Amino acid sequence: MTDIFLGASTPGARQTLLLHRANRHGLIAGATGTGKTVTLQTLAEGFSAAGVPVFMADVKGDLAGLGLAGSPTAKTHAAFAARAAEIGDAAWRYDAVPVQYWDLFGEQGHPVRTTVSEMGPLLLARLMGLNETQEGVLTIAFHVADQEELLLLDLDDLQAMLAHCAERAAELSTQFGNVGKASVGAIQRQLLQLRTQGGDKFFGEPALDIAELLRTDKNGRGVVNILAADKLMASPRLYASFLLWLLSELFESLPEIGDPDKPSLVFFFDEAHLLFDDAPKALLDKIEQVVRLIRSKGVGVYFVTQNPLDIPEDIAGQLGNRVQHALRAFTPKDAKAVRAAAETFRPNPGLDVAAAITELKVGEALVSLLQADGSPAPVERTLVRVPGSRVGPVTPQERSVLIATDAVGGRYDVAVNRESAEEILQAKADEAAAAALEAKTHEETLKTQARIDKENARIAKETERTRMATRRAQATSPWDQMADAAGRAAASSIGRQVANELGREVLGGRARRSQSLGARLVRGVLGGLFRG
Repeated sequence: MTDIFLGASTPGARQTLLLHRANRHGLIAGATGTGKTVTLQTLAEGFSAAGVPVFMADVKGDLAGLGLAGSPTAKTHAAFAARAAEIGDAAWRYDAVPVQYWDLFGEQGHPVRTTVSEMGPLLLARLMGLNETQEGVLTIAFHVADQEELLLLDLDDLQAMLAHCAERAAELSTQFGNVGKASVGAIQRQLLQLRTQGGDKFFGEPALDIAELLRTDKNGRGVVNILAADKLMASPRLYASFLLWLLSELFESLPEIGDPDKPSLVFFFDEAHLLFDDAPKALLDKIEQVVRLIRSKGVGVYFVTQNPLDIPEDIAGQLGNRVQHALRAFTPKDAKAVRAAAETFRPNPGLDVAAAITELKVGEALVSLLQADGSPAPVERTLVRVPGSRVGPVTPQERSVLIATDAVGGRYDVAVNRESAEEILQAKADEAAAAALEAKTHEETLKTQARIDKENARIAKETERTRMATRRAQATSPWDQMADAAGRAAASSIGRQVANELGREVLGGRARRSQSLGARLVRGVLGGLFRG
C-alpha cells in the first residue's frame, strides 16, 4: 500500500495521499458542521490500514467510534452507500480499527502523565500564563533543582522548590538575578489554579512512554490513539500545552530517518488555534522548530481548525497537504479568510476556488495533496470518502471493553509517588528544625545549670560561714568563756547593782554596812558565772 484514497470528484478523478509524502504535514480546515470530523476519521482509517500509528484528540467525543465497525442499520447507511458508489469506492466496507483510549483525567481512557521536569519551564510558563519576569524565576527554580539533583515530578515538587527558592532569595538573586518573593507568590497562585483544572493528575508518574503511541496490532495495522478531550477543552491552555509537549517528546525521542516510505506516526492537532492564541514569540519559535524538523523523524503533523488564518504564516508554509471544507463569508473577517484560503492552493484554471469554498456541501472539500515529485497538485473539488467505522460516540460499556482488551493494560492505572524534591526538601527542613530545637534545648540547659551552680555556690558560702562561726565558738577556752560571761553579767544586772551601791556610798548612805563592798562584788560575779 503506497497511498490513501481520500475521495474523488468523479469515479475517475481520485484524490490520494501518498504515504511517502504524508510526513510533509497538512491542514484540515472548515466551519463547524462541514465534515471535518468525517475527514479525520477517514484519514485515520487509511493510515491504520497502511500500518501507520495515529494520535488524535477527540474534542466532541465522536471519534471514539473508530474502535467499532459501522452498522448497516445506522441511519447514515443509505447516504454512505450512495457516496461510496458515487466516487467509485468499491473497497468500502464496515470495519473497526485497533484503538487505544487515553485521558489526562483517567476517566475515559488510560491515564496520561508526564513529569514537571519533562514539561520544562517554557511550556509550564505558557500553561500558567506567566509574564517574562515570572518565567525567569521559574527557570531559576528548574536550574537550582537540576544543580542540586532534586527531581521535579509533580506539582507538589514544584511548589516545594519555589518555596525553597523564596527562602534563599538573597543568595539566588546574587547568582542568577532577582528572585522576587512577589513573583514566587504569583507562580504559586497559578499553580493552585492549575490544580483546580486537573493539572495535578497530569503531572506525576508513571509517565507516558512514547513507545505506547507507536504500536501496530498483530495484523500489522497501525493503532489509533484517541485522547478524550471533551472535558480537557474546559482547560484550553492545558490541552494545547499537553499536545505541544507530546510533539516535543516525539521530536526528542525518535531517531532521524530522513524520508521514509511511510510515516512512523501521524499526529492530528484538533482545535489548533488554541496552540497559537496569545502565544509568546519564544513559544511560536519552538512550535515552528518542531514542525519544521519533526518531519525527518517520520512524524506527520496535521492541524485541524475552523479558520485557516488561525495558523501563523511561518507554520502554514510547512503544510503541504491541504483539505479545505466550506467556509461561510457572512462577515468581512470571514470574507478575508475565504480569500486567504483560496490563495494558498495551487490554481486550477477550471475552478473558481474562492467561490467554491462558500458553496461546498457537507462532506465535500477542496483538496490539494503533494504529488510524487513533492509539488502540490492543482486544487480539486472532492467528495470525501466515507468511513467504515462507526461515526459517533461509543457507550461507556463499549469503551470499558476496548480499554480492558488493548495492549496497554494497567501499567498507568496506579500513580506512583517516589522520593523527589518535596520529600527531600521536607526532610532537610525537618533536620534543620530538629537541629535548631536541639541547640535551643542545649542553650536552655546551660542557662539552667548556670543558675543551679550560682545557687549552690551561695549555699556553700553560707554553709562555710556558719561552719567557721561554729568552729570559732567551739575553739574558745573555759577561762575565756568565764570572762565573757562575767563581762556580760557586769554589763547587765550586776553592773547596775554595783552602780547603785557606789552611788549610795558616795551620797552618804549608811556609814556601816553588814558586809563590805568587795564581798558583794565577788558574790555577784560568781553568781553571774553560774547562771550563765
